[in-house]
Amino acid sequence: MDRTCLIAGCGYTGLRLAKRLRPAWRVVAVARSAAAAARLEHEGVATLKADLDALIATAPEAAALAAAADGAAIAYLAPPPDGDDGDPRLARFLDALGAARPAAFLYMSTTGVYGDTGGATVTEASPVAPANDRSRRRVAAERAATAWCEARGVRAVVLRVPGIYGPHRLPLERLARGEPALRPEDAGPGNRIHVDDLVTACVAALERPVQGVFNVTDGNPASTTVYLQRTAALAGLPPPPLVALGEASERIGPGMLAFLVESRCVDNRRMREDLGVVPRYADLDDGIAASLAGMRAQPG
Repeated sequence: MDRTCLIAGCGYTGLRLAKRLRPAWRVVAVARSAAAAARLEHEGVATLKADLDALIATAPEAAALAAAADGAAIAYLAPPPDGDDGDPRLARFLDALGAARPAAFLYMSTTGVYGDTGGATVTEASPVAPANDRSRRRVAAERAATAWCEARGVRAVVLRVPGIYGPHRLPLERLARGEPALRPEDAGPGNRIHVDDLVTACVAALERPVQGVFNVTDGNPASTTVYLQRTAALAGLPPPPLVALGEASERIGPGMLAFLVESRCVDNRRMREDLGVVPRYADLDDGIAASLAGMRAQPG
């Protein structure tokens, strides 16, 4: 085994990536705490302890991180922290790597960087127009990671990802609470990806000699309203009550409403053609059903 992947941000998606890469890869996950390291090691994932929010480039943890990163492929899946224009978490991580030269650097971003297009289609060539602080931080992080890689001749891949769903990541609690959704005629196109298809895209990005930006989506532009309705039907829950856009501010929280009215249709042709990833769960019902089956197989 001569391939190593260092995963920063080994949570819901990262742990699945670690399991998928083995045994063809040696996988090391960055763990923030002893408790996080214990959880990952219980799953059979080797860890390196480093708190990216407190990392100092001269600390022993940084030296260990640089040694692990040199010659390895890096999958950086950690989100930026709130309350900053950029991504100090990523900046500390890159600082800690020092002179290390990874074989590749995968950064997982969000399709939110495209902003609201009123439902129009976006491709990787579309301009970024982030409409909120979260997406602006992602744009800054994409640029920082890409610039760092360019300066060192490291292959860089940015995956722009929409909402992730899968086992234990379905809106079941929201449906159980009876939270409303927009009427179908007021709901724009939505974009999402099943976690298993996202992991497949991550593996392809690490293993194929590709670089640049890739949209990672299932290619199904069903609205959030349709997604909620289908989840309710397949889970045996009542469908969400529907409200008109003009009444939505009285029934839907501002954060959720901002997400619902920001619409775009994300093209995934480059993912299919250059990454070679054809989503297993392009059909929404198939993905939801598989997620529910996964929850029954592994409760909690």
